[in-house]
Amino acid sequence: MDKEKLEKEVLKLLSKKKKPMHFLQIAKALSLEKKDRKLLKKVMRKLKKEQKVKVVKGKYEWTGEEILTGRVIAYPGGFGFLEVKEGKDVYIPYFEMFKVFHGDEVRAKVTEFKGKKEVRILRVLKRAKKEIVAKVVKEEEGCFAVPLDENAHHKIILPKKDCEKLAPDTVVVVKITQFPTKGSPPRGKVKEVLGDPKKEFIAIDIIIRKFNLPTSYPEEVLKEVESIPEEIPPEELSRRRDLRKQLCFTIDPEKARDFDDAVAIEITPEGFFKLYVHIADVSYYVKEGTHTDKEAYKRGFTFYFPDRALHMLPEKLSARLCSLRPNEDKLAFTVEMVFDEKGNLKSYDLYESVIRSKARLTYNEALALIVGDPALEKKYPHLVEPLRQMETLYRILSRKRWEMGSIDFDLPEAEVIVDEYGEPTAIYPYERHVAHKIIEQFMIAANETVALHLHSMGYPCLYRVHEPPDEERVENLLEILEGLGYKVRRPHEYTPKFFQKIIEDFEGRPEENLIRFLTLRAMARAKYSPHNVGHFGLALEYYAHFTSPIRRYPDIIVHRLLKKALKGEEIDYEKTVAYLEEAGEHLSRQERLADEAEMEAIDYLKARYMKGRIGEEFIGIITGVVSFGFFVELEENLVEGLVKVNTLTDDEYVYDEPAHRLVGVRTGKVFRLGDHVKVKCVGVDEERARVEFELIEKLEKHETY
Repeated sequence: MDKEKLEKEVLKLLSKKKKPMHFLQIAKALSLEKKDRKLLKKVMRKLKKEQKVKVVKGKYEWTGEEILTGRVIAYPGGFGFLEVKEGKDVYIPYFEMFKVFHGDEVRAKVTEFKGKKEVRILRVLKRAKKEIVAKVVKEEEGCFAVPLDENAHHKIILPKKDCEKLAPDTVVVVKITQFPTKGSPPRGKVKEVLGDPKKEFIAIDIIIRKFNLPTSYPEEVLKEVESIPEEIPPEELSRRRDLRKQLCFTIDPEKARDFDDAVAIEITPEGFFKLYVHIADVSYYVKEGTHTDKEAYKRGFTFYFPDRALHMLPEKLSARLCSLRPNEDKLAFTVEMVFDEKGNLKSYDLYESVIRSKARLTYNEALALIVGDPALEKKYPHLVEPLRQMETLYRILSRKRWEMGSIDFDLPEAEVIVDEYGEPTAIYPYERHVAHKIIEQFMIAANETVALHLHSMGYPCLYRVHEPPDEERVENLLEILEGLGYKVRRPHEYTPKFFQKIIEDFEGRPEENLIRFLTLRAMARAKYSPHNVGHFGLALEYYAHFTSPIRRYPDIIVHRLLKKALKGEEIDYEKTVAYLEEAGEHLSRQERLADEAEMEAIDYLKARYMKGRIGEEFIGIITGVVSFGFFVELEENLVEGLVKVNTLTDDEYVYDEPAHRLVGVRTGKVFRLGDHVKVKCVGVDEERARVEFELIEKLEKHETY
């Protein structure tokens, strides 16, 4: 029995017993063998320390209090929730939130108020932040810094000397000198002045400081990277499989500077497809335990913003040595796969190689060559046939994955175009076409093959896992679909095919992207773990990230494990799994951080852009309904804004929560998810990245200008 399970069993037993129990009575009641009693002693000590049990005359008694350890999640209204590993999050009232910051790890006891569970914080175990991005506010009672993140419920007291130099609304980085307690607000001092948002556009700088993202590399990393030779040693070239004569090439976004992957294709004598996926061999240059390796692990990912990128690896590695640039000898890790005409993997080979890419194509150039573009065909005559063979293989693989139940959440993303000063000049939906999908499908195939190989060799792997969705979330999705008039037959088990069918049924309809988004929201979040539970969304049993080592650290870990497996190296299995557990948790956190920072940056830029379009009219779709109004996403640029219920003056509207709609009391007029509306942009709160719309009319049928 493991420690966690035994802890639960002990609490369950003591909560049922009215009388205190001796240690041996507990052991007997739980049918523990002698060897498990050592573990029971540890559990009893832990429960006593956490005040979940108390000792009365040598006997253990349940305290009657539920003590939880978790992470504080702050909400704009001043309240919060305690996020716990297992079980539902518990409400934190506003008067308890004054003791803590968003993200703090705390120990708290659960109490009941008006029949609902809420917590009282006993102790802060770990502070999430020592520095906070805030806005200077001057009031009669003093000068404060009001955080621009989830900690807006606090006012951080600043020293007089800091305030004298600063104008109101100046954005600063505050170092906390005294953390909040029940009777005392937080105090801090100004560490850095970022500027005045009214005078200069500093949104991305604010986000970088707010999320504490790295903007430079430690000196020892730069020195280490500078010492790496540009030339590949002859002995390294000779020990690898030489594929420099092969016709391979890269396909990437137009602005890409780091090329992780190159592809090549051949037709075998049997008429099968032999696909080569060459991945930059970053692990050759970034050795375990070096300063560069430690910094890359700490970052975990490259952070992408519309006006800049904060790279995981220094430029010499990311854009030069590792990047598979055309007409240069490059070290690669190759996944060679043979597929039959139905997309079945007939055989594969994995090996270290040296390649020489023959071309650097953009996605649009690849598409043009596939469909036929005389000018490009003249420029790249040797690439036309391979690209068309790749398209054929993509369609075969795509069909096979569809039959397996792979869910396609192909949502359009907003591409923000910025000028040299970082100002947004245009926003439009960036939709993926067949060239994107070819590369995506080939990378999935390589990732799956690598995960499958490590599993079959009995080696541990840092899997990319995606658990089946929570039933409560699924029920919520199905309620929304029923509100849209979609007839749902609930199966015995929710499989990937069930969700795939939902998306397919809405294909070509105006609500298609909304349904994709709502279905995606019902899913669990994918993460990194050595404990494989499969990938629900892709309907795959084995999956790992292998194909982007320049921008993702998990891929470097998988490269290293695969190299050891190919060489037949002996490893300490338990020690490796323990490392992978720790790495999986850290890298999953860093991935969430990257996603949040990048999404927030896009939201700020969208708000900034819409400031110049106040008064203009747009067509959009209702993407969310709440008691205080509804959210509308514009078709033209995917900007989302709120129509407040108090601006709907033709009637009094009530919120019908189960049906996700607002209903007019007198007219019976309804605004629900998926409805198309014409709105006017009437306001922008740039500081909070919020856009406000006013309804012009509801469009009974989908219209466009």
